[in-house]
Amino acid sequence: MSANDVQAPPRVHGDVLTAISDGMVALLKEFYGHGPTRTKSYYADDLVVCVLRGGFSRVEETLLEGGRGTAVIQQRMEFQELMRQRFEEVIETATGRRVIGFMSGNQQHPDMMCEVFILAPTDLIDHDEIPPARPDAATR
Repeated sequence: MSANDVQAPPRVHGDVLTAISDGMVALLKEFYGHGPTRTKSYYADDLVVCVLRGGFSRVEETLLEGGRGTAVIQQRMEFQELMRQRFEEVIETATGRRVIGFMSGNQQHPDMMCEVFILAPTDLIDHDEIPPARPDAATR
């Protein structure tokens, strides 16, 4: 994402939450062929949490039905790590703040994905522990 692609973050809290949810669903839809059926995002202080429901592909559903849930969850976790930068861009654009932490989790029953982001500044870590900005990150 270039500096020219960065839009001003939404100003109203509800608009920020909508931008987060819509952005995450759009990314998953783009890469899985369809997106989650439900999503809910939370943003308070230095924490963003996005919970997504549904969205397993037909291949994943077949693997789940065949007792291969562990393989599906592992593949999802690998995918989410590869998508980390894109997920972070959604959050940074929506909030206008830099993401300095990302954690992801999945479960099968009920099917849910949870994406957790820590934003700078935060009192959770010391200033000297904050990783340097990505070279491709736009100035915020």
